[in-house]
Amino acid sequence: MADILFGQSYYLRFDPKLWEAMQPYPPLGSLYAAAYTRGLGYDVALFDAMLAESEADWRQALARHQPKIAVLYEDSFNYLSKMCLLRMREAAFNMAEAAKAQGCTVIVSGSDATDHLDKYFAHGVDYALIGEGEVTLGELLDHLTGRRSQPLSTIAGLAWPEKDGIRRTLERPFERNLDRFPFPAWDLVDIPRYQKIWYERHGYYSMNMVTTRGCPYRCNWCAKPIYGRRYNSRSPENVVAELKWLKETFRADHIWFADDIFGLKPGWIEQFSRLAIEQEARVPFKCLQRVDLISDSVAQALAAAGCRTVWVGAESGSQKILDAMDKDTRVEDIYLAAERLHRVGVQICFFLQFGYPGEGWDDIQATLEMVRRCRPDDIGISVSYPLPGTKFYENVKLELGGKTNWVDSDDLAMLYRGPFVGDFYRVLHHRVHHEYRARQAWQSLRSVLGQPGAWRAAHLKQAASIPLNLARLVRSSAKLKRLAQIPNEPLPLELQSA
Repeated sequence: MADILFGQSYYLRFDPKLWEAMQPYPPLGSLYAAAYTRGLGYDVALFDAMLAESEADWRQALARHQPKIAVLYEDSFNYLSKMCLLRMREAAFNMAEAAKAQGCTVIVSGSDATDHLDKYFAHGVDYALIGEGEVTLGELLDHLTGRRSQPLSTIAGLAWPEKDGIRRTLERPFERNLDRFPFPAWDLVDIPRYQKIWYERHGYYSMNMVTTRGCPYRCNWCAKPIYGRRYNSRSPENVVAELKWLKETFRADHIWFADDIFGLKPGWIEQFSRLAIEQEARVPFKCLQRVDLISDSVAQALAAAGCRTVWVGAESGSQKILDAMDKDTRVEDIYLAAERLHRVGVQICFFLQFGYPGEGWDDIQATLEMVRRCRPDDIGISVSYPLPGTKFYENVKLELGGKTNWVDSDDLAMLYRGPFVGDFYRVLHHRVHHEYRARQAWQSLRSVLGQPGAWRAAHLKQAASIPLNLARLVRSSAKLKRLAQIPNEPLPLELQSA
């Protein structure tokens, strides 16, 4: 038995695209909360939905652990959880109802719950943690278990339902000294199962870490219901200590730093790099960065620290669109970041976003040209996705239909009336990938032309893929041009007058 059963509602099984990719990571948010709560003297257990088959596994965990309190603590460090996918919301509702049926007090923390408190309370949730959750959770648990007589109304960062509506307390200040939090409770994770999957599918074992909480930038499509625009960072010393521990304890071959921005503070990356080298804590890693923060010294420090891959939110090759998004970056920054990272042997990968209001054919062509010239090592494509609490959402909310969230991460539905019809963006997604894959294969083959001894089976496969992708490129390009001529439907009259 356990006092508290932690869980989360992101099931990889329910996300077909990412289930196929099979790069699973345990829920850091839940692991941090479990470690903090255990440090207060509570007996905790973890249900890891990432590799579970369905909500039935959660019900089995409830029966096995017989907790008094169930905490659905979503992983706010994982962008997949922050996307508020409909299938995962449904799972959260099912999990809350199952816990309530067993007599548990049910607590939730997460982006979707913060935005839709009424929906979660209607499905058996008793309390919601608003903002950074660990300290609030600790105080709430002390109240519920009778350890302290602190009234609910004085616990900052809390919401619960009452007969006349939803009661919310004052906002809780955010913890600035992140080093005070214990390392995630990795002992609660089935590490061998993760290792087996990673080694069988990818030949190495990757683990996840975070060094920061929040993001101070103002991209107007980015939802920030947990941290807002606050940003706090762990010290390089604390991060390197955890990195060394993961390397020595679990033999991690690779680390995914899941921060929104890795090493934003001036000099942080350089100090981290020096310490990782000095303490023999280097592990190959990937991280996320802003293009305007990748100076020559940062690129060199990343390479020295063992960075293999940097993902950046390039978004668009059109300055007009970047400005409309409030990205506060320049197209030239994207080109410079690619050049600097490639020069030191670090891969750069682009997140691209299509369909933002005002984006025309020429803007799309500018993005395609940027991809050709910068030659990113990988790309991820999405369409603009309006989430509550963002300026973008407010700008397009009158155009939203009945569906306001994607079902899974491969949904890519246009939820509002974009510059072109919805089918245009699905074809565009394929067209960009066809060209990218053909160019990538050709560049790989060029590197071994004239070197018969360097040819491998992968090169033959790439050679065979080029004509196939080129044929698909021709077809998708022609279809895209036809779809571009179709006028988008006007707003209904009742919305035009709203």
